[in-house]
Amino acid sequence: MAEQNKGEQKSADETEAVPVTVRVAGALVALEGALGLVAMVVLIIVGVNGSAQSPKNSYLTAGYAAILGGAVFAAGIGLLRGKRWGRAIATLTQLLLLGVAYYMFTSDRPEFGAPLGLLALGALGGLFAPASNRWMAAGYGSPAE
Repeated sequence: MAEQNKGEQKSADETEAVPVTVRVAGALVALEGALGLVAMVVLIIVGVNGSAQSPKNSYLTAGYAAILGGAVFAAGIGLLRGKRWGRAIATLTQLLLLGVAYYMFTSDRPEFGAPLGLLALGALGGLFAPASNRWMAAGYGSPAE
């Protein structure tokens, strides 16, 4: 019997096929993160060209958008690549976005709130679909029923 080198052994993330539901959720989460990074660029441009009320606030908000958008984008890419760690960040983000969508919807801005809410619900649906739950459980050695 041949022994495998540690470098040749595959992690649990690589041995189990990633369900389509996880990949779809990852794509939606990556889109949300990318939009956060676009917001960062817009805030920097607004601060530089002088159209912001306070350039300092624009830059600080851009930094905040960079941190959050980058983390959400990384979680989405992680899910697309089959990394289980991205699910926690993605789930928390979707729950927060549902609150934002509710606020927009009840603030007479349903044209923004409804699509955002549907996007968050779609991502949550992908993250907690039965195939996604089996995939997550298999990564922790739980029996996949």
